[in-house]
Amino acid sequence: MTTMPIHRTQDLSEGTLGIALLDIERGDLPAARRHLAQAVAQGVSTGGNASLFHGAPALEFVLTCAAGAGSDVRAAVDRVVDARLAAALRRQASGALPHLAEWDLIRGLTGLVALLLKRDTHSARLKDMLAHLVSLSRPARLQDRTVPGWWSPVGPGDESMAGGHSNNGMAHGIAGPLAVLSLAMRHDIRIPGQVEAISVFTVWLDWYGTHYWSTLADLDSARPPGAEPARQSWCYGLPGIARAQQLAALALGDTARRRSAEDTVERILTDPRHNAHITDSTLCHGWAGLLALTRAVAADSPAPERFTPIIQDLHRRLAADWEQLPKPGFMEGRAGAQLALDGTDTTGWTSALLLT
Repeated sequence: MTTMPIHRTQDLSEGTLGIALLDIERGDLPAARRHLAQAVAQGVSTGGNASLFHGAPALEFVLTCAAGAGSDVRAAVDRVVDARLAAALRRQASGALPHLAEWDLIRGLTGLVALLLKRDTHSARLKDMLAHLVSLSRPARLQDRTVPGWWSPVGPGDESMAGGHSNNGMAHGIAGPLAVLSLAMRHDIRIPGQVEAISVFTVWLDWYGTHYWSTLADLDSARPPGAEPARQSWCYGLPGIARAQQLAALALGDTARRRSAEDTVERILTDPRHNAHITDSTLCHGWAGLLALTRAVAADSPAPERFTPIIQDLHRRLAADWEQLPKPGFMEGRAGAQLALDGTDTTGWTSALLLT
């Protein structure tokens, strides 16, 4: 495997890798082979842009959903993981704050941990990665003040943001590490500080999770920010955060937190004011993502029947709209919408979203 320029074909998010995932879930292996061949035809990235959603790690994820990745692919991913962790440790030793791309689900260590969990091993490499996510729970310094250890000096699109921010969502924010640390515990993988980190992240999201992100002004306020009238989806907003909180509650045996997370999902998805902000059928920020999320929440609830009307409504909305999506791929296209519409998860594809 060699480091190659970015090619959209090797994206899990928008390229043919994501389309192959739909083929595999449906058992259409000839179509999957064709799409996989297209994805790797121009090489597979093992460079700094490699992540769960691009390059060699994305390829391993898709292959693992089929018959499993070969030793060459896994070795290439191990090199990516080691390089990304080494870079994160160097940044940490310098005292600099982390960029989101270091640790988030889409581009960073959280996504790579999700992939290593899919290998179902308790490797030292996996535990080292988890330890770095745990370290984000420790406070950091920004000039003359204390900020959370995951505080980013730039915005979600790596744009300049005065004073930086805490990103709170599942795709790019601290809900992602919360979910993957909790999922690791459900895999019976425990490391020092893991429970404490989960507690830090859950309490933060209890206070600040009503907003996509938090700024220094929010830290200076004596009150939590009021709920914003924004789109509530998997990637950003309370549904994704609630699933992360439910996973944390299940890991820690916290019945009250689990009930609160499930109540949040039910409240948000039965409120027409919130539903009015959903404008497409994608996994990332539309009906498909909410449908997959609600199924996962229901499966882990002691009262799954309370979510049946919501699942039926989301399925109806998705069925009526998914063919209008202009993109063919996984996160923002028709393949992801069809995966949610089919309602199966025999390959474990929902683990790419930290839902399982």
